[in-house]
Amino acid sequence: MQIRFTPARLAIAAAVFALGSQAHAQNAPIKVGLMLPATGTFANLGTMIENGFKLYVAEQGGKLGGQEVQYFKVDDESDPAKAADNVNKLIKRDQVDVLVGTVHSGVAQTMAKAAKESNTLLIVPNAGADVVTGPMCAKNIFRSSFSNWQPAYAMGKVAAERGHKKVVTITWNYAAGNESVKGFTEGFEAAGGKVMQALTLPFPNVEFQALLTQIAAQKPDAVYAFFAGGGAVKFVKDYAAAGLMKSAPLYGPGFLTDGTLEAQGESAQGMYTTLHYADNLNTPRDNAFRLAFAKAYKVNADVYAVQGYDAAQMLAAGLKAAGGDIKNRDKLVAGMEKAEIDSPRGKFKLSSAHNPVQDIYLRQVKGNLNEVKGVAVKALADPAKGCKM
Repeated sequence: MQIRFTPARLAIAAAVFALGSQAHAQNAPIKVGLMLPATGTFANLGTMIENGFKLYVAEQGGKLGGQEVQYFKVDDESDPAKAADNVNKLIKRDQVDVLVGTVHSGVAQTMAKAAKESNTLLIVPNAGADVVTGPMCAKNIFRSSFSNWQPAYAMGKVAAERGHKKVVTITWNYAAGNESVKGFTEGFEAAGGKVMQALTLPFPNVEFQALLTQIAAQKPDAVYAFFAGGGAVKFVKDYAAAGLMKSAPLYGPGFLTDGTLEAQGESAQGMYTTLHYADNLNTPRDNAFRLAFAKAYKVNADVYAVQGYDAAQMLAAGLKAAGGDIKNRDKLVAGMEKAEIDSPRGKFKLSSAHNPVQDIYLRQVKGNLNEVKGVAVKALADPAKGCKM
């Protein structure tokens, strides 16, 4: 018997096929591309971010927006020269739905460029490069962490309030360090202080002795430093060994002491830092998070774990608004933009540039903890200069 395909039958068949295709698309796993450091200075930071992200997914039964999650990983080595090749492995080879990365600001800028060009969703769980939510901002680029300006500006205000008038700054000569120093200088000098000298050394160089000699010769009231990971460990220990802690107290953003205190030991005790997270917030939300993280990974959570956790929360909020369909970009983005994230750090919303508007805490090192001493600046939003969406 010959079957005749009338226009009506063809229309019904097309509709059924479309519905089947849509259902398949919505049931397909969400492909998450983790581009984080697995080796080098920032390796531990990458591990904490990944574990934080996966903890939130595990708490949702292994799904986000009702969809299974599939992971693809690339070690970015914190090397900007390899960033384009690495990110394209995830975008072109693995065809991920969303990129999550990274720690190094220089690498993150390349990721943001690639994300804009390919219209791939990007969530930055650490790198604070101001340009990512400034001139490079886009509808598909979000950040779950901070801008370099935020904790630095807050520490500038704190240093001035603590009576310091003359400060020397020191950092690696790369995007994160330079932007952090700029933010500190803005906050400090607006409050009446003066930065005497801005010292730098190449990333990831940790030969600090010559620069410490320069600092001693300048006799500043205090020093502001931006380092993280292994570099932060060595700098704080070298600074204390040089006998500078009493004559020129050392300040910095929280990365100077987050995830590093056990290795820094006695050298870091009493130091003040500013960050959007602290170890003893003692809220029900943070306590539950820290307990779950410690049970899952046998280590204490830090700010990097929180940022990874919140990256997953942000993605989940977007997927909920999009009915679990990662391809429904308009609803996904709108859901992320409007979400209030119930973070362990405290609830926050995103600015129009997709950067957290958040409290910046003043913390002090006590033992292996960065204990909160108060809020340095309440609900601080990055200026996002040059952002035009």
